[in-house]
Amino acid sequence: METRVHPPVAAALRLCLHALLLGLLALAAVKAVSGGEPRAGAVVAASCVLAAVYAAGALAPAVQPRTRAGALWLAVLGALWLVLLLLSPDALWVAFPLYFLQLHLLPMRWGLPAVAATAAAAIASFLLHGAEVTPGTFIGPLLGAAVAVATVVGYDALFRESERRRELIEELVSTRAELADAERAAGTLAERERLAREIHDTLAQGLSSIQLLLRAAERTLPADAPATAHVRRAREAAQDNLAEARRFVSALTPPDLENGSLAAALERLTARTTTPALTVQFAVSGTPVELPTPYEVALLRTAQSALANTVQHAGARRAEITLSFMDTSVSLDVVDDGHGFAEGTRAGTGPATGTSGFGLPAMRSRARSLGGTLSVESAPEQGTAVALTLPLPLTAARTGQDAA
Repeated sequence: METRVHPPVAAALRLCLHALLLGLLALAAVKAVSGGEPRAGAVVAASCVLAAVYAAGALAPAVQPRTRAGALWLAVLGALWLVLLLLSPDALWVAFPLYFLQLHLLPMRWGLPAVAATAAAAIASFLLHGAEVTPGTFIGPLLGAAVAVATVVGYDALFRESERRRELIEELVSTRAELADAERAAGTLAERERLAREIHDTLAQGLSSIQLLLRAAERTLPADAPATAHVRRAREAAQDNLAEARRFVSALTPPDLENGSLAAALERLTARTTTPALTVQFAVSGTPVELPTPYEVALLRTAQSALANTVQHAGARRAEITLSFMDTSVSLDVVDDGHGFAEGTRAGTGPATGTSGFGLPAMRSRARSLGGTLSVESAPEQGTAVALTLPLPLTAARTGQDAA
């Protein structure tokens, strides 16, 4: 059941309400004593009891809006107020703070009838004590009830609007932070890809040419010539630096991707993984588009990790890899019919166990770095499904739409 939680400023309003009710009770007692009323003692006693019950409820942690304790406390207060109302006509003014208490502690469907009953009791007290019936007899309690309802309803509306704005601001701040992280990640990946391409196209090619020229020069020089040793050392240095440059490039591009497309690499992975005990199938859905190297690396590594865990732990007889190209995203699905595991555990079997080279944390890290998502679905003896979805870069998405 929904509970209204008001900001700290409401504490000041509650203090004013406490002071108003206790002050009105004190006023009724003082007027009864100073006026020499025959039931002055009973009025003072009833006022003190009502004040004590009110203070006990106001301090009790159990008395909260929309709780049984709050409703019971209100019922006791109402009964004591009716007793005081029978003893003194001045008690009718206590109806005004009671309106606010009823609207605060009770749901609106119960608070409005309670306010109406309280107003009716206040009007009836005029007639009970033989006061002169005037339009104010009815207008006063009813106007007070209307003011209380309008105040509470208006305050709640303002509070809800304030909460919606606060949530919207928090969402905007969170979205801006996520966008900044995604832009930084995209910039990092783009820079790494550019550097790898530059190293491959310039530095590596230049070192390869230098090595070939030095090898040719070494062959033309006499074996015992002093320059031959210098040429040999220069060629070896060029060869070592060429190997280092290629290692930089291969760190971004796995060997399986160097000699073909991502689909071809997944086909080779499927063929290597298929055994007499496990049949692995691969399929492509949609129109393939050219993907940036980090995307291909993430998709291939995820497939390798998922299949490795399937082979080692799932006890599966069949697995399927599906590479799907959509308008704005590309996804990889790896599904097996193995043992599976209970959701929320890390000790299960199947692609998400994370016991082989790339586990679930590594898969999720790759997905996050590219602004994608990784989902894992599994159940005992129901197999496991791993799905990696990456948003396509604008250029790739546009190319795919043109091809379609």
